[in-house]
Amino acid sequence: MAITVQKKRGESKQELISRFRKIIVEAGIIDKIREKVAYTKPSRRRYELKKKGEALRKRRPYGEGY
Repeated sequence: MAITVQKKRGESKQELISRFRKIIVEAGIIDKIREKVAYTKPSRRRYELKKKGEALRKRRPYGEGY
């Protein structure tokens, strides 16, 4: 998947870079790169998954999934 950003008329380089960065962050590419670059201990991965699951359970309305 290639992401291309073309400069709009009258747009500065800084605005172009910030627009590109926003697209990448929304696509989740930054998170994927961080996962691959830095080693995460298995215990830390389990902890984060557990934390995510608890957050999801808290958001569910009562009666659904219980």
